[in-house]
Amino acid sequence: MKEYQVVLIDKNLKKEGLILDSSVWEQANCLADFSSPWKNESISKIEFRAVWDFENLYFKFKVFDSDIYIDEKDDSVESIGNSDRVELFFRQNNSLNPYYCLEIDTSVRLMDFEARPGKVFDFDWKWPKEDISLRESKDETSFTVEGRISVKSLNQLKLIHDNTIETGVYRAKFSKGKNQNYEPTWISWVDPNTEEPNFHIASSFGRFVLLK
Repeated sequence: MKEYQVVLIDKNLKKEGLILDSSVWEQANCLADFSSPWKNESISKIEFRAVWDFENLYFKFKVFDSDIYIDEKDDSVESIGNSDRVELFFRQNNSLNPYYCLEIDTSVRLMDFEARPGKVFDFDWKWPKEDISLRESKDETSFTVEGRISVKSLNQLKLIHDNTIETGVYRAKFSKGKNQNYEPTWISWVDPNTEEPNFHIASSFGRFVLLK
């Protein structure tokens, strides 16, 4: 399995009203080896970073793409599912029974759900609101999605084992096709080696190692 090392930071570096400031992110390892195994064309550069402080896991996606599509008709699962977004999946083990999905669009609308093998999704399940916070920013060349997830909630869901979290890291990029409809390009940190795009499979996960 691919591994990403999550650097430990001082918990006092978190500032009130902010997730983390830019100087803290400079300490994090940069994960950038993303690909779209099912398409030949190049993809926009993605930089993912994560750190932790025993109390929270912090993550940051920076996507070097300014051509963003958001389906704004409402805040439904369908609308978020038809929008450019970044995604994190967490599993207890490779049985995927269950695993937990966080799909976040560029305006930080969150689609969070519990899932089981065969793409059985429970959209009534929600990550506890007090245990997650998100923010976004954009500039002329990129968009950023940052988040905080409490270690308490990760432990309650039995997602940390021997200082390791089995994690999938993904992006969905929507582009206008020849028929003028927006179609997704599916991008993953780990190539799941499937014929068709599929993140909801054990082989699409890697391992986050929480350093001490």
